Amino acid sequence: QVQLVESGGGLVQAGGSLRLSCAASGSIFSSNGMGWHRQAPGKQRELVARITSGGNTNYADFVKGRFTISRGNAKNTVYLQMNSLKPEDTAVYYCNIDSRSTSWYSPLLRTWGQGTQVTVSS
Repeated sequence: QVQLVESGGGLVQAGGSLRLSCAASGSIFSSNGMGWHRQAPGKQRELVARITSGGNTNYADFVKGRFTISRGNAKNTVYLQMNSLKPEDTAVYYCNIDSRSTSWYSPLLRTWGQGTQVTVSS
């Protein structure tokens, strides 16, 4: 099994910054990449940013220029630096990893973290 632990959420005023952290552990043979999604009340979960094992990144249009996803020095860790936060960024942010458990023949599965709340006040 794979476990993800997220941290760094909280309450911040509009225009402020937060940095989310996520560490994956457990049965991970290889990973294709890690990412962040978010879900606001009454809305569907949506992609925020993703980084592949090769370091390629992609961002949702609504965070381009404000958020930066990066990998940590420790294996299977990822960060999300969020600047110029807006009230509409308020959501639960979920980390995820796409990984194979024991070999290249293992299925590629996505595992989600428990989520961390980000609240931006106006």
